[in-house]
Amino acid sequence: MTGRTVLIGLDGATFTILDPLMQRGVLPFLQRFAASGVRATLHSVIPPLTPPAWTSLVTGRSPGRHGVFDFFLRDSADSQHIRFATSQDVDAETIWSVADRHGLRTTVLNFPLMFPPPQISGYVVPGWMPWRQLRLGCHPPNLYDRLKALSGFNARELAMDMELEEKAIEGCQPDEYVEWIEFYTRREQQWLRVLRALMLEEPCQLTAVLFDGMDKLQHLCWRFLEPARPDESMSPKARTIRQLVLEYYRQLDRALCEIVSLAGPDATVVLASDHGFGPQNTTFFINTWLQQHGYLAWADGQAPLASDTKSVGIGQLARHIHLLDWERTTAYVPTPSGNGIHIVVAGQGSEHGVAPAEYERFRSQLAQELRDFTAPASGERVVSEIWFREDAFAGPSMELAPDLTVLLADGGQVSILASDEPFKLRPEVRGAHRLEGVFIADGPALRTGEQLAPLSILDMAPLLLHRLGLPIPDDMEGRVPTEALEPAALLAQPVRTVSQPGAAATPPQTWSGPVMDEEDEAEMLRRLRALGYVQ
Repeated sequence: MTGRTVLIGLDGATFTILDPLMQRGVLPFLQRFAASGVRATLHSVIPPLTPPAWTSLVTGRSPGRHGVFDFFLRDSADSQHIRFATSQDVDAETIWSVADRHGLRTTVLNFPLMFPPPQISGYVVPGWMPWRQLRLGCHPPNLYDRLKALSGFNARELAMDMELEEKAIEGCQPDEYVEWIEFYTRREQQWLRVLRALMLEEPCQLTAVLFDGMDKLQHLCWRFLEPARPDESMSPKARTIRQLVLEYYRQLDRALCEIVSLAGPDATVVLASDHGFGPQNTTFFINTWLQQHGYLAWADGQAPLASDTKSVGIGQLARHIHLLDWERTTAYVPTPSGNGIHIVVAGQGSEHGVAPAEYERFRSQLAQELRDFTAPASGERVVSEIWFREDAFAGPSMELAPDLTVLLADGGQVSILASDEPFKLRPEVRGAHRLEGVFIADGPALRTGEQLAPLSILDMAPLLLHRLGLPIPDDMEGRVPTEALEPAALLAQPVRTVSQPGAAATPPQTWSGPVMDEEDEAEMLRRLRALGYVQ
């Protein structure tokens, strides 16, 4: 058995931001850590979105094999009903379920799709859940009471309080940014407080924590973070906001330093992100485009939501689907976050739609028309790449995936709202996801000062299991990146694989109650809208 293994998730981290901040002295520990270990660009999955990407990182499997494509999920290939994805929808083993099966203990904090919590040996505090449910999400059952006893513990800040998080809504006033940024800075300290207590009192062989404030700040504050934008070009208020964001990064850097110290010199520490980030300057109203091109029709000509809507709930997303004229609709986008187009095929949940024999021709035609669509002002293509489902989502869950997934030229999410025009410039730049995330790791077996060729996010699970001294399930799609390891360490501990039954080996969930009530679902949707995922 090797030493302790620590995974630190940095949601949305990108070298585009981190490298300039390291060079400016904002991230001194991270700069030393990267120099003493290895680093690489980490390619995310399609789409580069929080739920499928983190699930791929911790399972070593792509979305077509673990079943998570979005924040939302269709009940079946023939169903139009939309609901939130939960841990019960993850159809593959995670690194913590593998560790548990081998008798190891795990602490896992703030990862998505962890509610209901897995029944593993160790500790679980899920992320992406309303604070009112936090007690139910903690495992074992007495963990929440232990956390409440910590000095400074605040459940509303640790989990999700929409009265605070709604400050991310696009167009909020500059004086609201201050409170919002300070909230996320405090929130990361809440997670550090919990992690510190568990690492000191009951250390586990595998520890995983996700800091997600970076993603939130980059969505709303990208224009204040852009490295090429000098301070003197900003207004006094903008400079204040930039300094607050930089203070968030400084505090996170100090937290990383403390975690590595707590892990000890024999630990392997892996820092990884689910995706990268970049600017988004435009909005593509994709259902409006589909309507104008004859693929989509609304019942009685009624569009579902106005583009100035301030409240989008799960019921409204469902209503969005019910307002479609299914006799005349052949393609539609039910949710905005996954950039996925669904084709209506006759005989698959509907008597109308595209004839099965025409599916391939129809899909190719639709994809080509999307590729040919250009921005009116610039003449540049709006869609840079399109994936067919068998190319992006091969695997047993493929039938639940969109038929087409689009990558916009500026990397952002599409909008499903109504609009008079299908393509518009945004009033101000926002941050949006990119495929290129980050990987930085250090430990006794890692090479020193190496910059590797790009890795896949699917390689993280095999690497973490290898550093735990465990064999790699042979149905994982990733590999152990042996180029990151010292030859002597690899010789002493060769990569081992083992045949596994895959999803059948997932520990059964014991939760029998409802996962989310209507109030919780509405709160989740408000958070997604605040971050720009629902538009």
